[in-house]
Amino acid sequence: RKRSRTTKSRKDRPARKQWMLRGGSPLLRRGVTRTMATSERRPPCPPFTLEDAVKKVRAAEDGWNGRDPAKVKMAYTADTQWRNRAEIFEGRDKVEDFLTRKWDRELDYRLIKEYWCHSDDKIAVRFAYEYRDDSGNWYCAYGNEMWTFDDQGLMKVRHASINDKRIDHADRKFHWPLGRRPDDHPSLSDLGL
Repeated sequence: RKRSRTTKSRKDRPARKQWMLRGGSPLLRRGVTRTMATSERRPPCPPFTLEDAVKKVRAAEDGWNGRDPAKVKMAYTADTQWRNRAEIFEGRDKVEDFLTRKWDRELDYRLIKEYWCHSDDKIAVRFAYEYRDDSGNWYCAYGNEMWTFDDQGLMKVRHASINDKRIDHADRKFHWPLGRRPDDHPSLSDLGL
């Protein structure tokens, strides 16, 4: 027995993007669809203008100064690739584990990032952060990061090279209350770093 079907032309069907559960590729099999969640989009998205890149750098700084690993990891793709000092790993869960360990041992953490250069989907930054260890020794870490983003504005690759320098408490330059750096606080360039 044949069923009668009403067929709609493609333009009459509701528009929706179909994605595979892994990799964001168009779905080839019937029946398994997912609409991309807005939480997976982190504007500004590539291609970046200078203004976009500077906003992205400040957003990353603000996130890291918040020191919430579960929140920070959401700025990265599910399969993000990281190289941080001697550690190389992949995936959001590994990012969360890494940041949890980091902020458990780097106390009173305060970070400043500064835009260096960019291309369509890449941004380079330099940064410095101050922290103390559980023995009360203060350090300033200096470094450079290279970031690559996907079309949704999520970071898919992060390479960081970092050097630590022991400093005296009196030599600290980052004195704002823990959390977001105030807008009127000097930048790295202003501080001569």
